[in-house]
This record gives sequence, C-alpha cells and structure tokens, in this order.
Amino acid sequence: MKPSSCSLVDIQQRINEVMQFLSVTLPIANAHTVEFYTQDVWKRFMAVSPEEVLLAVTPNSDRQREPEQPSGTMFGFCSHSNRLLDTHEFLQGAKAHSLPGLEVCTSRSDFLLELKGNWSEGWNCVVFTDEFMNSKKSHEVQSMSEVVAGLARHSGVKQVIDVGSGKGYLSSFLSLQYGLQVYGIDSSSTNTHGAQERNRKLKKFSRVYQKQAKAGRTRGEATAQRGSAKVEPELKEDEDALCVDASRNESQEEEGGPIISSSPAAGRQTELSPDSEELFLSALSADVLEPASPRVPSSQLSDEEKERRKRENVERKAQSRRDGASDVFSPLTSYVTAETELRGLITELEDAVVVGLHTCGNLAPSTLRMFVAKPELAAVCSVGCCYHLLSEEFDPAGPESLDRSCGFPLSQYLHDRSCFCGRNARMSACLALERVSLGQGIQMESLFYRAVLHVILRDHYGSYKSDRRVGNVYSKAKSFLDYVRRALRKLELDESKLSDSDIQDYHDKYRPRMAEMHAFNMLKVTIAPCIEGLILLDRLCYLKEQEPVTFSALVQLFDPLLSPRCYAVIGLKASTKRKTSC
Repeated sequence: MKPSSCSLVDIQQRINEVMQFLSVTLPIANAHTVEFYTQDVWKRFMAVSPEEVLLAVTPNSDRQREPEQPSGTMFGFCSHSNRLLDTHEFLQGAKAHSLPGLEVCTSRSDFLLELKGNWSEGWNCVVFTDEFMNSKKSHEVQSMSEVVAGLARHSGVKQVIDVGSGKGYLSSFLSLQYGLQVYGIDSSSTNTHGAQERNRKLKKFSRVYQKQAKAGRTRGEATAQRGSAKVEPELKEDEDALCVDASRNESQEEEGGPIISSSPAAGRQTELSPDSEELFLSALSADVLEPASPRVPSSQLSDEEKERRKRENVERKAQSRRDGASDVFSPLTSYVTAETELRGLITELEDAVVVGLHTCGNLAPSTLRMFVAKPELAAVCSVGCCYHLLSEEFDPAGPESLDRSCGFPLSQYLHDRSCFCGRNARMSACLALERVSLGQGIQMESLFYRAVLHVILRDHYGSYKSDRRVGNVYSKAKSFLDYVRRALRKLELDESKLSDSDIQDYHDKYRPRMAEMHAFNMLKVTIAPCIEGLILLDRLCYLKEQEPVTFSALVQLFDPLLSPRCYAVIGLKASTKRKTSC
C-alpha cells in the first residue's frame, strides 16, 4: 500500500499501534530530568545497567542482537514491575512505531511526481544562492516552496497565505521564484516591520533582475538564430557562473528536479551584475529582526493596538500598490485562528493555498482548522514545531480546558479516547534522534549540573518544584561550583549556607552516576519520534475525517539532519475551478 493512499481506517490502526507502545514507554518521556536524582528515576524505571543501555543504543555496535522476547515483557518492560528488562526489545519497538517504521509517509520526490502528473513546470527561473540564508533555512525554503507551488498549480490558484511568516524567507521565494501572490501573516509586529523592510529591498532587486533577464533572453534568441551549436557552451558558462556544481545538481535531481533549469525552453539564465547581486543578497541577509514576540490573541489586544495594526496593514497595501510590485509578497500583522475572517485581512483574497513553515505550538493545528473551515482555501501544507508549546485538552497536569481549541488532540478519533501526552513527553518529542545519534544535540553536563543542583535545593532550601526557573546559567559557569553559586544568586537564595567544599561534595557524590542520566536520556531520544508520530498522525487523521478534504498525506520534506522537524501535513480540497491540465 502506498503511504499517500492510506485511508482513515489505516491511519486509525497506526494510531492504535503507537498508542499501545506509548502506553508502556511514555512514563520515561514524562520523567523530568531535573528530578533524576531526587526521585531516583533510574531505579524506578530500569532493571538494567546504564552501560548495557549505552552499548545497545550505540550505532553499529558489535554486541547488538535481536531481542530474545523474554516472557512477561511488553516492548522490553516487565509486566509486573513496569521496569525495563530488555533494551533491545525496547529499541526494536521504538523503531517500528516511529513514522518511518509505520510506513505512512510519502517522500517529497514521490509526492511531487504524483502531484505534477503530466504538466510541465513553466516556473519563473529566478536565481537564488545559499548566501542569504544559512544551509538549514535554504534547504527548507527551496524544498517546501516547490511543493507549495505544485499545490497551487494543481489547485488552479495563484495566491498563497503564509501563516506565521516570520522573516518572510518562504514568502519571498514563492513570490520571486514561482510568481505567486503571497500574503505573509505574523502576529509579531516586529517581524512584520522587518519583513516589510526586506520586501522594499526585494522590489528593487526584482526590477533590476527582470530588466537583465529580458536583455538576456534577447541575446539568447539572437544566439539561437546563429545556430544551436553555439548555444550549448554558453549555457555551460552560465551554469558555472551561477555556481551550479555537479553535487548540487545531483541532490536537486533526487529531490524532484533542479530549481535552475538549463533548458532553452525554460529561458536562458543571465548572470547578475555585481551591483544587482549585492543588492539582492543584502535584501535577505540582514538580520533586522528582534526575537519573535509571543502570539497574543486579538481578544487580548487593546483597542489602540487593534487600530494601529489595522492602519499599518492598510498602509502597507497602499505602498505596495504605489510601488507596482505585485510579484513581491505582502506582510500583514494579525493573530489568526480558524475563526479569523481572512477577507477582512486580505481584501483582494481569491482561492489560495495556506502554508506554514515551522509554525510554533498551537499555530500548526490552527492552520489545519482554518483550512477546513474556509472554503476559499484549496490546499494546505503545514510543518509544525515546538510541540512542548501545544495545549492539551486532556492533560491532567495542565490547565483545565473548556473548549475544543487546544492543539492536541485535533482529531475526533483521539478526542473520543481522551488522549494526552504530557508536557515533558512533548518536550521529548522535540529531540532530534538523527542528530543525537551523531553525537549532537544533548548537553549532558548541563543536565547533570541541574539535576544535582535540585538535590542541593531539596536538602538545604526546602522542597523546590522541578519547574523552578534557573535560566541559562550553565553557559556562563566555569565549573560546577561556579554554576551552583550563580544559580543560587539567580534564585535569590542565601548561598552562605553552603561552603565550597559542601558544593563540591555533591558533585563528587553524583558524578559516578552521570552514566545513568546519559543512558536514560538516550532512551528518551529514542522514544521522541514515536511521540512526534502520534501528534502528526492525529493531524493527518483530522484531515481524513473532514468531508471537504479529498486528499491528505504526511510528506517528508526535509533532511532530518538539517531540519529535524521535517514532516509536512498536506491536504487538498476538490475544486470546480481546477484546470483540466492539472
């Protein structure tokens, strides 16, 4: 069965399988690392040595083996004590219940092939380099934009709404590369102001580029008339000038075809002059934005703030019309939900594709709700992140929820089962297994310092809750002693209670047990893809439950080593306006 052809029943079955695995293993993910020593977490959950766990999770270990399936265990846990007895059985279960193991995801290249069918691309051939974005952002923008453009082409629409658009990288690329009319909506006015400034510079570049491209096409036509034998070498020179090396072309072909086409039918690429290239790079490389502010619901905004945002949005639209640059995206400031009247924000709104690249917390499920609720939205492509910021309707430790606007569960299927993960488990879901497997991602010493500090707080300062905020003390500390002193001052506690030798004694006592924490956190990382899988399967299940949605799938858009949150939830509605060529 092809992943993209999975039915609602198929997805529900996969959800049941993941829920069964997590019913046994989720307590590990929900154990708080801060309480590792105060709650004796290793002894509570483990009946094996940390050395055995670390050896089992080491890639290509010579001692790895198939699990022996001892009686009385489920996924390696004892059915009586609920402690881990067989690490290998646990690891095998985690692999089988991650998204790759469940075989429900479609690759980006397969999805594009299925989406495009027989129509040719015919996109604008604007040259982009990796110099104005870091490698991660460049990979994400290029990979996602081709899928979004394909969805727009398939649905017969020319507008895109980028929810949580931030700095506007995706919006700018969609506009310049694919000629789409993009509206970037972000709740942070700081982000919108920064995107507007970048937008202004891009308009200048766009005019310069179009002028040079037109001149280049004229020269190309003249060359073609003199004979096709001379065209091929000139195209080769242009490719070298644009730094399109063989390795990059090979990578792009694997992902569904090169973005820069060298075919004469697509139009000859012209090298940018130094001035226009510098203008373009500076338009997108300058980090003119402050860190994003929290999303504030419109109901919590003052009347003055609402009026200010409305006036700024009107002024931006008017300025864009005066500049005559309809091919550059329009940034807007607003907090959006499924109830937001999009036509009130975008007066020129037609049928559109709604997208979100790494939309934080509840914004990802809100984007899917918006897609289902708004008839003008023909398709959705949503990549979420920050699972720890999701609100959960049935989390007994979370705030009481009185409505269905929580981020999890989204589907009726999991809602009927009162499913919840827990905040610590959702934080674990943000861990990147692929990166940790290569030795990246976990600062074990900082976790060890914080857990031992918690012992000190318990012993000398009363019972402290594990969510007490110490902040980023570790990065400034020169030693464990310095770390504890800084932390006590940050918490406004009397540090004179402890001598330097008292503090060092705690370090020396627990240092031999640091391997326990390392092994336990590696098990947490192993479970992370299963928790993320449940969250994403819930979103896919939600789309499959909706009658207007005719197609939905999970698509792996990114390389998980470059971008760990690499899965997109994609949906399409039937459209009477769809072109027959699609």
